[in-house]
Amino acid sequence: MRIGIIILAAGAATRFGGQPKQLLALNGSTLIQRITQTALTACPDGPVAVVLGANRDNVRPELLNYPVTIVDNPHWSDGMATSLKAGLDSLLTQHPALDAVIVLLCDQPLITPELIQELIDTHGRTGQPIVACRYAGSVGVPALFTQSYFDKLLALTGDQGARYILKNNKTDLAEVGFEPAAIDLDSWQDVEEFNQSQSDDNRVTPDR
Repeated sequence: MRIGIIILAAGAATRFGGQPKQLLALNGSTLIQRITQTALTACPDGPVAVVLGANRDNVRPELLNYPVTIVDNPHWSDGMATSLKAGLDSLLTQHPALDAVIVLLCDQPLITPELIQELIDTHGRTGQPIVACRYAGSVGVPALFTQSYFDKLLALTGDQGARYILKNNKTDLAEVGFEPAAIDLDSWQDVEEFNQSQSDDNRVTPDR
């Protein structure tokens, strides 16, 4: 099965006072490097597309040593749908025979290669065209979508993201429980709460 991965990292992170949250550090790596390495570990044969938008000039250098496709989304401010479509378009242009894609966010610091593999294994076991994570009483990304859902992903608009499809296609959905995915870093308060729950050597800092 040929699987591509889309990493969404185009947001402006306005609640971080101008610092790109993609460059927050955890265990010596920035968040964008961390999720990229996670994706490559889980699917070493790729392909992986990383979608950048705001702060692209600052974030791009973090990815130079990784075998990924960097996708520039100049329309990032029009909503998450533009980044999801830009990533999928890029993957399909280069790899039109993809069977599925997995959507990841750069601000979920506890995503693991094992979780990504579990999404793939669950699809293989259930045959469901969508596999998503269940956490905080709902389902969301990381999520896997097979080729039968590519057109629906490409038809998203504005702030509609993968969760919109998950909510509206429940009969096609298999779930993987992964409560750590509930942790996403959207503000300094989120970072503070995350750090309070972690050991001293597993804390998010403004830089390396």
